[in-house]
Order: sequence, then C-alpha cells, then structure tokens
Amino acid sequence: MQPYSVEQVANLLGLHVKTVRNYVRDGKLKAVRIGKQYRITREDLEAFTGQPVVPETVRRHRAVEVSSVVQVDAISREQTDRISNAVIALANSGSAEGKLRVEAIYDEVRASLKIIVIGGVADTAALLTIVDALTKE
Repeated sequence: MQPYSVEQVANLLGLHVKTVRNYVRDGKLKAVRIGKQYRITREDLEAFTGQPVVPETVRRHRAVEVSSVVQVDAISREQTDRISNAVIALANSGSAEGKLRVEAIYDEVRASLKIIVIGGVADTAALLTIVDALTKE
C-alpha cells in the first residue's frame, strides 16, 4: 500500500492539513520527507491514532435522503404548536436508522409555518401524508 500524503491523513482523521503537518514537525506523527512532501505509512498512522486505519476503498452503504419544506399560510400560533408537536413527536418515534430530522419555524408577522423534513424517502413521504392531514381544516 502506498504511504499517505498529509492531505489524505487530514481527511481520514477529520483534521486540518496544517494540524497534521504540525504533528509531523513536532515528531508526534512519524513521516518520511520525499522532496517537499511528507509521506506517512499506514503503520505509523495506526501507531499515532491507536486504531486501525479504514482503507479508502471500503465500500460504503448507499443512503438515499430527501429534504422537504412544507409551507402553511394563514395559520395561528395555537395551530402551529399543535401541528409542530405532533410532527416532531412522530419523527422522533421512528427507529434510530429511519429517524427523521424535523424543524418547525413560525413567522408571526406572516402567520406562516414552515416545516423542514430531512430523512429517508419512504419515512418522509409517510410523514408528509400526516402533515397534509393535520393541516387540512
């Protein structure tokens, strides 16, 4: 396996490139200088982190996510609270994997509610069906 560049190590560890360079310069992370660049072996990186390095070729699980914004006009604060509480409770009742993220924003001046939903396609569709039912008068 090829040694890692400073940029690759920074990406793997979620650090800034300058931070990794400082670790190398301070001797905290062992590296070999080749020309103007440092190279870090997998073994040295594992010794530094104390954990095995996940190779970049690891297959990731495919995730499909949808973002939706629902706007409801001419709605009172009381109706907003009722709908928002119901929608957020429903979103949080799902499994950890299928959990939806929901944000509700009320604009008092415009009497407008925006519900933002982010999550899986099927779960979001089901929640939007409920939002539709809750917002009908």
